[in-house]
This record gives sequence, C-alpha cells and structure tokens, in this order.
Amino acid sequence: MPDSAPSTERTVVHLVRHGEVDNPTKVLYGRLADFHLSELGHRMAELAAEHLADRDVTHLVSSPLERAQETMQPLADAVGLPVTLDERVIEAGNDFEGRTVGADPKQLLHPRFWVKLRNPLRPSWGEPYAHIAARMSAAIDDARDAARGHEAVIVSHQLPVWTTRRHYEGKRLWHDPRKRECALASVTSLTFVGDDVVSLSYAEPAASLLPQASKVAGA
Repeated sequence: MPDSAPSTERTVVHLVRHGEVDNPTKVLYGRLADFHLSELGHRMAELAAEHLADRDVTHLVSSPLERAQETMQPLADAVGLPVTLDERVIEAGNDFEGRTVGADPKQLLHPRFWVKLRNPLRPSWGEPYAHIAARMSAAIDDARDAARGHEAVIVSHQLPVWTTRRHYEGKRLWHDPRKRECALASVTSLTFVGDDVVSLSYAEPAASLLPQASKVAGA
C-alpha cells in the first residue's frame, strides 16, 4: 500500500529581482522588448550569482524579458544548468507601459488617465494583483516540484515578486509601492516542507551597489 504520509522534504525556491536596467529616458518599460541591464545591473547580477552559487541549486527559471535573462546568466554559468523561460513569471501588465510616469508623475493628473486610476486596489491600470499571485504561485509550484529536496531560482520582477511574498504571508495584495521590500537583484526565498511554505527570508546581495542605482529603476 502506498505511503500516504505527507512529504517532509525541504525545498527552497529563491525569487530574484533583476538588476538595474539601462533606461536613460526613464520609461516605464514593463514588458517592452530590448531593455537590457546597465553596467551596474550586470555587476548586481554577478553579486546575486555569488550569493546563490554555493547553494544546492538544481533548477533555474527566468522571465523571458532580456533584463531577467541577463540577470540569470552569471548564475547559470556558475552552476552549469540550463535556464527554463516561463511566461508566468514575466513583469506585470501595465497600461502606462512606454510612458515616463515614473519620472514625471504629474502626467497622471491629465483627465485622460483618470479612468485608469479609478481603483488602485485592483489595480485598474493593469494586471490584477490576484492574477499576478496566481500565475507566480503556479510557476513556483512547478519549480519546487522540479527541485524537490534541493533549491530552485526564479528571476522575475519587482511587482510579481512582492505580490507573491504578500500572498504567501497572507497579507492583502494591494499595497503602497513605496514600501516594497524588493530591491534590485534582491533574493526572496521561500522554504517549503513538502508542498507547504514554512518560512520566508529576504537578502540584498547587491546592497553595496544600490546607492549608485537610478532613482527611477523600473521594475
């Protein structure tokens, strides 16, 4: 008869935010193509790789966007593993993509934008938080299963990582963006026993470089 006892295997899934992007015009680049890491961003990626390279990593996943793949590359080189691209860990959809609202928030005062701002709890300007949490959780479950008893790394983006963290912490998903704890090249680690999250931790391997980063670093 099969053993029906719950699994006690310990698995860790690390969620890494990409490094700084070369974005001199301060565009909200969202899912737009051809936005790459800056020189500083590449250094951040190397520090994130150093932080994770000695761990028991057996599975790598990246958002398909260039900045995420470039952040993953130093770690992939260090551990000698292939990288799976997963659309489920891509940046959140945003109707302001391609605009410079981060550098010039006063643009949002124009009446044509008001309909997009009617419900910040959803949010009305882009992909619902609940949808972000659902797709990220599904990708995390698959990464956990692929790395059972070991560790997996997923490189994603600030809002998906932060929304996922709040989901696992049992907190409301809507939040003040200024209070996110998800710095460039940071690592949010979920520890599972079996299929259950038992702890969450956060690290900033590139903390020494953060003061040099752009004030409008995107996501």
